[in-house]
Amino acid sequence: MPRHASVLLIDDSPGERELFREALMRTDLDVVLYSEQDAEAALHFLKHRPELPSLILLDWHLRHERGDGFLRRLRSERRFAAIPVVAFTTSDEVADLSAAYANAVNGYVVKPDTFEDLVQCVEDICRYWLTRNRTPYPVETPC
Repeated sequence: MPRHASVLLIDDSPGERELFREALMRTDLDVVLYSEQDAEAALHFLKHRPELPSLILLDWHLRHERGDGFLRRLRSERRFAAIPVVAFTTSDEVADLSAAYANAVNGYVVKPDTFEDLVQCVEDICRYWLTRNRTPYPVETPC
């Protein structure tokens, strides 16, 4: 796992964010978790951090903006282009899945129904994206 592996979870439900935090704590992964409740807060967080997260998990149906709107804004900035983004959502709709990939999502995972399955899912996602996957990261900020 990268030395400073971190995940930014974007989900408008405080309960979902807390469940994810608890699930991550049940794993043996050394990952820093940041969370934001909406796209605006997430973009503000990203723009004001010198070190970017290793992975973004994005709830597709945020209160004020769908995931595709966030992805378009995120991917339009060169500094954020290489951050892997996985839609982590309750939606199993084909239209949402298609829109996610059309807007450069790197993966799409439907949230599990049980806490035990959530723990395993969180571990699987983090192990893959934080240890196996390679990105041209960190992306250099143009001068």
